[in-house]
Amino acid sequence: MKALVALEDGRIFEGRSFTGPGEALGEIVFNTGMTGYQEILTDPSYCGQIVTMTYPLIGNYGVNKDDMESASIHPGALLVREYNTIPSNHLADASLADFLIKNNILGIEGLDTRAITKHTRQAGALKGIVSTEVLNPQTLIEKAKNWSGLVGHDMVSRVTCDEPYGWTADGPVSGTNFSTTGPGKFKIVAIDFGLKYNQLRILAENGCQIQVVPAQTSVGTILTMNPDGIFLTNGPGDPAGVPGVVDTVRELLGKKPIFGICLGHQILGLAYGGTTYKLKFGHRGSNQPVKDLSTGKIEITAQNHGFCVDFDSLNPAEVELTHVNLNDGSLEGMRHKQYPAFSVQYHPEHAPGPHDSIYLFDRFIEMMQKA
Repeated sequence: MKALVALEDGRIFEGRSFTGPGEALGEIVFNTGMTGYQEILTDPSYCGQIVTMTYPLIGNYGVNKDDMESASIHPGALLVREYNTIPSNHLADASLADFLIKNNILGIEGLDTRAITKHTRQAGALKGIVSTEVLNPQTLIEKAKNWSGLVGHDMVSRVTCDEPYGWTADGPVSGTNFSTTGPGKFKIVAIDFGLKYNQLRILAENGCQIQVVPAQTSVGTILTMNPDGIFLTNGPGDPAGVPGVVDTVRELLGKKPIFGICLGHQILGLAYGGTTYKLKFGHRGSNQPVKDLSTGKIEITAQNHGFCVDFDSLNPAEVELTHVNLNDGSLEGMRHKQYPAFSVQYHPEHAPGPHDSIYLFDRFIEMMQKA
């Protein structure tokens, strides 16, 4: 089934659908990971985007229930060079095509994904549309141009949980105030901006009880639970477009130890009084080099973000730069000098990606112990 990918600047790419008919609008982005397509698809940070995989052969190992990072798929479409129709993995319980069709998500193959990636790197992140239903290029270009995009919009409301839940060995269980969590020495409230399950798995494995709450939960409600720490999760879109949460995090500073990842890191930066900006084409993949300035060590990290904290907008007397991206020098980690709060832009929980940065969860636990 013929499909067209149209970008707002007029560029057209032709492919074919391996999941049937459909149409999807979103920001065209690329991911440089060789594996991990299931975790990428179920990462809520991709809400509002159309993902291009740079590795040319996708679908080799199918999908399985253990590699889910949320309950559903979040990108509007998946773009690949070649789709492998016959998965070869003893863990697979479905093919990638079956998984996409079940979730009503477009999968397009036969595309020149190298050309899409090179164009995006040069032109920057672009609004786009994928369609099998409308094959008039000019009509699709206009649709892409007219889409509102991500800047200034609240994408978190689309992916945050509707009700609080506790995390257990069997997954999420509805409930509040740690009434349904598993055993653990430390109680953590995770503010859900679009979290990945592996963050909760790692915290639980490290002796923590986790209570997950919606993004708009009030400071009073959080403090009434009397947690030992606050965890700010990853999530999609523009941090400046999420109403209220910056004020919430600012009020929590100094009251409890705080650890932020990705969007949580950006929201912490705004709470510190800083600003954020949109990267030209973002960092997405499982091979991004980051330097820990405190140790001089290099970590290969998993990343997925299109916005970044501007370190020059922060007060150096209050906030210390801890990690930098070795590709472009952008801010990858920071800590507050007065309050027990630190954060990183990348994903130490991996899934997919290397485990180099998992020590950051230990650092959070040590911070709670000291507190």
